Amino acid sequence: MITEAQLAEVITKAKEGTKKRKFKQSIELIINFKDIDVKKGFAINEVIQLPKTSSPATVCVIATGDMSQKAKAAKADSVIGNDELTKYEANKRESRKFINKYDFFLADTKIMPTVGKALGQLLGPRGKMPTPVPFNAPIDAFLARFRTSIKVRTRASLSIACKIGDESMEDADLATNAFTVVSAIEKKLPNGEKNIKKVLIKTTMGKPVKQVQEIKKKYA
Repeated sequence: MITEAQLAEVITKAKEGTKKRKFKQSIELIINFKDIDVKKGFAINEVIQLPKTSSPATVCVIATGDMSQKAKAAKADSVIGNDELTKYEANKRESRKFINKYDFFLADTKIMPTVGKALGQLLGPRGKMPTPVPFNAPIDAFLARFRTSIKVRTRASLSIACKIGDESMEDADLATNAFTVVSAIEKKLPNGEKNIKKVLIKTTMGKPVKQVQEIKKKYA
């Protein structure tokens, strides 16, 4: 299996090979697969918690009553209820703008049917259907988890790409995140690491950097 040290070396090369920009560039991980028949419904749709983060993911909580109050106290990025859902159901343009603002959605199980009716057609294709939160569940723990997570998804494709951090982070921390993602994805492949063709790293504006020689031998 690819190691954190090997990933760190690729990350260093990717950073060194990109021009400095006026904005903070993301560091992206790309995994290409092999020997998988995508016609048989191959898909990956995973929420992966990263060990190291520089900026938290944005999380919206859809709830009423006690859960709504607890989510506000836990400083969720946004908390909406039935009134807002009714408004967004009637205005698809505003719904899209609203949905695009957040990385993840959490919803009280009691309100999930209403969420599906109001926003399901927009949330589903974007891979943002809310994670149900049971009554009396610790909403602060859910928020802590999702703030340090990313969504990795692909359907009928032999590659995935996801953000693992930004250029301000230490190479070792980025490598830890990359290793976490690769490990999680391997477990979802039919034949594990044998289905990984190559692993690449790129900055937002940079070109993908392939593995060092030792990794090429591993995933030749």
